[in-house]
Amino acid sequence: MSDDDYCIAVAVGNPDNAEQLVRTARDIASERGGEVFVVGVVVTPRESPFALFTDEVIAREFGGERRAVLDRAVSVAAESDVPVNGKLFVASSVARGVLHGVRERDCDALLLGWEQRTRQDAVLGSNVDRVVRRADCDVLVEKIGAVAGEVEAVLLPVAESRHADFAASVARAIAVKNDATVTLLRVVGSEREESAARELLAAQADSVSGVDSASGDGSPSDVEVENVVREGDVADVIVAASERHDVTVLGATRSGAIRRRVVGSTPQEVGRRADGTIILAKRGDGSLASRVFRL
Repeated sequence: MSDDDYCIAVAVGNPDNAEQLVRTARDIASERGGEVFVVGVVVTPRESPFALFTDEVIAREFGGERRAVLDRAVSVAAESDVPVNGKLFVASSVARGVLHGVRERDCDALLLGWEQRTRQDAVLGSNVDRVVRRADCDVLVEKIGAVAGEVEAVLLPVAESRHADFAASVARAIAVKNDATVTLLRVVGSEREESAARELLAAQADSVSGVDSASGDGSPSDVEVENVVREGDVADVIVAASERHDVTVLGATRSGAIRRRVVGSTPQEVGRRADGTIILAKRGDGSLASRVFRL
């Protein structure tokens, strides 16, 4: 699979998760024949002495810690054959800096790290919420699990939303680069829904199979379709299944309370409760207004 000029940006700031985020971005870019753009942000409050300096001076003289994280992240990405470059941006907030970087490079996708909520009404974390709402490109939010190591099993809960295919492509990319299996899961509320659920699982299985594995021997990635679960809360079932997998990839659902419509109530609940690595996938709006604003 190859997308001309495909570029995924990855925002780094926390040295504890920067390397893992870059590895995920690298896996996605590799399958699409694209590149990784690492974004770092130096925050300068509007009312501060920094207003006297240019962005270039601020980044050079006061961005030492951010520059170190950025350089380390770039070096990790460069360990593969995926093209990588990075840049430090100066902005009044992390969200503004990240969005500036995405628009300047005209990125197709953006990967963010999950943050602890800093406000009571924040879903994923105030900066992440702002970026997810405002970005017109595809967005991925990754919460790194308590034990992050080799990836042998990927869980893909299947939902009916416009974000489902994007989530499937991410799960496939991670599985291919790590020689991992993909398990599909569909939760239904009654026996009447089972037939349609199995058809949906079969269709999604076709979309994640038949891809050459990272070993280069031409063998396809393994796909395991888990039995349809008829009973139980959707989030409860997915959280329980995630315990048997290294990475769980969920598409946004945009359901639930208004404040949860950034990603949807079920993905947000799973991400909050699950111990393993969780990746939330949201397809970009791609609206005309967003494209004009980007230009």
